[in-house]
Amino acid sequence: MADFAFTGPEPDLADLLAARPAFAMHAQDGLCFEDVPLNAIADQYGTPVWVYGAGSMQARYAALQAAFKAQNLDVHIHYAVKANDHIAILDIFRQLGAGADVVSLGELLRARRAGIAAKDVVYSGVGKAEAEIEAALAQGIGQFNVESTEELDMLSALATRTGTTAKVVLRMNPDVDAGTHAKITTGLAENKFGIAAADIPALYARATALPGIAMRGLALHIGSQILSPEPYATAYAKAAAMVRLLRAQGMTVTVLDLGGGIGIGYHDEPGMNLAAFAAVVKREVGGLGVDLLMEPGRYLVGPAGLLLASVVLQKQAAKRFVVLDAAMNELMRPALYEAWHGILPVNAALFHGIASPADIVGPVCESADCFAKDRELPDLGPGERVALLDAGAYGAVMSSSYNARPRAASVLVSDGQFRLITPRQRLEDLWADEVLP
Repeated sequence: MADFAFTGPEPDLADLLAARPAFAMHAQDGLCFEDVPLNAIADQYGTPVWVYGAGSMQARYAALQAAFKAQNLDVHIHYAVKANDHIAILDIFRQLGAGADVVSLGELLRARRAGIAAKDVVYSGVGKAEAEIEAALAQGIGQFNVESTEELDMLSALATRTGTTAKVVLRMNPDVDAGTHAKITTGLAENKFGIAAADIPALYARATALPGIAMRGLALHIGSQILSPEPYATAYAKAAAMVRLLRAQGMTVTVLDLGGGIGIGYHDEPGMNLAAFAAVVKREVGGLGVDLLMEPGRYLVGPAGLLLASVVLQKQAAKRFVVLDAAMNELMRPALYEAWHGILPVNAALFHGIASPADIVGPVCESADCFAKDRELPDLGPGERVALLDAGAYGAVMSSSYNARPRAASVLVSDGQFRLITPRQRLEDLWADEVLP
């Protein structure tokens, strides 16, 4: 269960740092990310602030491509926009050649705003509304991942009415346990996602005869934060068997969408072995003669982002509490999933200081506003800064202004420089759109 139920010994600060080559601790500058001192960012833009590294994203994209290339696989990568939808980040992946995997009209328009071509957009999701489908049809997107009979009929009717054609793959639910947290598994029969494998042949045959529908193939997605290639092997074997069955019944299958879910190491573990994963793809589906697509999100941006925060105060009660100016409204994952994030002090002297257990919490009036319990950390007085690691995915996109707390600023680091990409929300913006009747 990856970061949710880590079974190894909790890494110390040195282990956390050593496992993250984009970070370095300098004696004078303190903690640096991609050669930029985090203190410099906090001094200029305050805290809490999201910090993203372009170089880290580029390196992770290149590593995934290299793993596929080593297996002589041509897999087109569609970045999963839900992981982090900032236009500056979408633009980085567009420049690298990625398409986009979207789950709403807003994400589709963000991807298009970032310059991603409509033909390189895949539209996933179990509840596409009519207005969203019409807009996607008008854009001429490359693929709809259809998740039910009802959605297929709606898509056919809308395409026919608007004189367009929807390129469709059916999302098969392979009933495979990905071994991840129950709240982010998507490939079990009891999950809301996809179409039962037993229902695929009949629905595929029916879809080929529907007006406005151009059938292309199959898709599957079994969950998120998966660290072993074995669940993929099981799911992809089922997908390959289904492709062969459909073809044996006279149907054309030209596309297989492999989904996403590649996990990362939130502690000091290495994350998914990309070479082993690519070997599984090669073995199970490499000989099918289909166009292969993949939709990674967390893998590409998770380790490429952090949340930089300052200490408000330390409270000594039954235990030591370190209260930050960041809260669950910034980074919800610990409250939502009991997720584990590494925490590093920015001050070099503190990094080497004596550590003791502390709960790292935020100021929001919820007991769930807690980033870590009994974490071994040095004395952290008011004004000291800490970096919450691996927060590039499912961080800012899930944030809110709960407790009337303005949303944090965002900064992009690139080539040793940093630039503001989202200004901090102003207090007056919190109520700017509200109307008194």
